[in-house]
Amino acid sequence: MLNNYHFFGRSQDLTEKYTGMQQENSAERAEKAQDCTIGLGDRGRDQDGARLRVSPFLLWPCKGGEKLKDDVEIPLRTPVEIMELLKEKSRQVEQEQDRQKAKEPAPVFLPGLEEAMRAMPNAINRSSLFAPVARGRKKYHDKTVLVSRSDAVLEYWGLQLNELHADVVLQLLFEARNFPLGMQVHINRNRFLGSLGWGNSGTEYKRFHRYMEDLTAAMLVIESKHPDGRSKYKIGRAESFRIVEKFRCDENGENYSYILDPRWVMMFGNREYALLDWAKRLQISQGQDLAKALQRLFATSDESPQRYALDWLQEKMQYSGRLRDFKVALDRSLKELKRLEIMNRWGIAQSSKGNEQLSAWTKK
Repeated sequence: MLNNYHFFGRSQDLTEKYTGMQQENSAERAEKAQDCTIGLGDRGRDQDGARLRVSPFLLWPCKGGEKLKDDVEIPLRTPVEIMELLKEKSRQVEQEQDRQKAKEPAPVFLPGLEEAMRAMPNAINRSSLFAPVARGRKKYHDKTVLVSRSDAVLEYWGLQLNELHADVVLQLLFEARNFPLGMQVHINRNRFLGSLGWGNSGTEYKRFHRYMEDLTAAMLVIESKHPDGRSKYKIGRAESFRIVEKFRCDENGENYSYILDPRWVMMFGNREYALLDWAKRLQISQGQDLAKALQRLFATSDESPQRYALDWLQEKMQYSGRLRDFKVALDRSLKELKRLEIMNRWGIAQSSKGNEQLSAWTKK
């Protein structure tokens, strides 16, 4: 295992040493290998405080503190082999961090999250996890790579979720704001449904319970990336991540408790979340789920105008009909958002690449 190896120094420095040594004769290289020592704190010393010797650019499977013997053949690793071993070590560390963060309750502090607002991570809002799909029978995903921007990759297992599922999650996150994520949150069903603008009929009770089951079954693997391609965080690869970790209700179904995975905090990090005007969301007309999806998307950016390719937007919204029909539905939804003063104006034109794109000027 890589944990049994001792490797000290930056790879660039070691590469330079290795390259320089190859240009010398074998005797000089042997002498340099004998003189080279590890000098990075206690890890490079034995129990008596003596510095340990090691040739540059070597990985040697010795126990901590063991001196390298002069008569032992030390396997030389190529730069490619070194990098592969380091990548494997990095992967092991990431997986262990994922496991640990899944177990440790984590407080979440979201500036701007007031009584009239709701919050959701940008990585979720910019993906097709929640979409304005029709009611009724839904598609089931099995390790589907969701539609998203290039700075995030989301793999999903579960039913295609709709905007009512998104409303439930927004409220669950809001109710949990005063608790460390990973701890139980208790809610009264009728009060919770009232916050969603739902009624208190038996039909809505059943729908809420079914949605909680959907969200508990929904499993994600998420990787967020920096603009240069480096990973910001990875969630769900080593330890499964579910939108709702688990929930329970009493015999009458009047009171529920639920737990949200602590790793939600990672998605909210660096203020990478959107704040939604909850009152305006509840005023969006029935049957205007596309307007709800657009509200979530527009809230992820302060840019004005925001520009989105129509073919990407259609795929993100899981709209399977013709593009011209999607444009009609889009226009109707944008008018709804303008009515509520969520946005100001919009237009559809060709981009510099010759593709149709939506330009939307939001109102702040």
